[in-house]
Amino acid sequence: MKTALVIGAGPAGLMAAQELARAGVTVTVAEAKPSPARKFLMAGKSGLNLTKDEPLDRFLAAYSGGVQIREITREFGPEAVMEWARALGQEVFTGSSGRVFPKAMKASPLLRAWLRELADLGVTFNTRWRWQGWQEDVLKFDTPDGVKNITPNATILALGGASWARLGSDAAWVPWLEERGVKTSPFQPTNAGLTVAWSDHMTKHFGAPIKPARLTAGATDVQGEFVISHRGLEGSAIYAVSKALREGADLFVDLVPGRTADDVATRLGKPRGKTSLTNHLRKVLKLGPAQIALLQEFARPLPQDAKDLAALVKALPIRHAGLRPTDEAISVAGGVSFEGLDAGLMLNPMPGVFACGEMLDWEAPTGGYLITGCLATGRRAGRAAAAWLDR
Repeated sequence: MKTALVIGAGPAGLMAAQELARAGVTVTVAEAKPSPARKFLMAGKSGLNLTKDEPLDRFLAAYSGGVQIREITREFGPEAVMEWARALGQEVFTGSSGRVFPKAMKASPLLRAWLRELADLGVTFNTRWRWQGWQEDVLKFDTPDGVKNITPNATILALGGASWARLGSDAAWVPWLEERGVKTSPFQPTNAGLTVAWSDHMTKHFGAPIKPARLTAGATDVQGEFVISHRGLEGSAIYAVSKALREGADLFVDLVPGRTADDVATRLGKPRGKTSLTNHLRKVLKLGPAQIALLQEFARPLPQDAKDLAALVKALPIRHAGLRPTDEAISVAGGVSFEGLDAGLMLNPMPGVFACGEMLDWEAPTGGYLITGCLATGRRAGRAAAAWLDR
């Protein structure tokens, strides 16, 4: 009987287990935490963004980390993800931004349905099984019943990256793979908040959203929104430029993206009499208190010349201390290099061992790309492992 062990019960691991079980392989999933898919459930607390409904070429362009991730995701893109969710009895809808969510707006109903299907396929789950690496060709686990040694016919690693260690992704596996000749790249934060050392006058604006806004960092330009937090700046627009910021680009924010620089200068040039500059900004540009506070924070004293002030409103330079630490990031760059994998995501130095999900060296912004990428790589690894077992 052909056996496969999947280590890690996140979306990539569950998808790999599903493909293997459908191919007639006896599958066991080992999960270090007390229950599967903890990070997946956390992501779904405020609405599970499964994928993004947009033209496939535009969707694929959001991925970086090599042509392989785009090829793999092309095979299981937005349409396929939506059909997969519907097949589990979870209807989906597309929001105004193109983001796709389950109608239940939570991860738990979808996960329950998925786990039921896996159980029907005969997949066995062992929770609180923490992988301890290899001893020769034997996989060692620390379990509630003591040390367990496993020797499956095929192994699929779906161990996550290095963010949110408390949910299971602690990157403890890196030295074990490197010892066996697997090439990895250092983990770095992406889709992460920005650290800012605020002055005291910003305290009352913590939690305030800045929208709409256009953020520019190097060649990356995105319109969206973000939030002022006690530690800095957070939100989807910040996450979208985090790769460029990590690579050293400066950040500029356009506080009135719907107006041209000339229009802003004209409005600011209107006589203001005894009106304070703060009230003038509020009246002629409709800037809110938090937007004005940002201007004051990064450009005080504000210039009196209308054109100079307009230039700041349209491209406010943001001083910051870099991205939040890797463990606080939504996702990471780095991990197992595609150069050390074959087309089926098998580790070249280790026949019969496959890798998938966030532990691979690819990255993408939030907005449905991350979960789709994990599902797609899990599917590729599961199918390839089943084919390898057949051979």
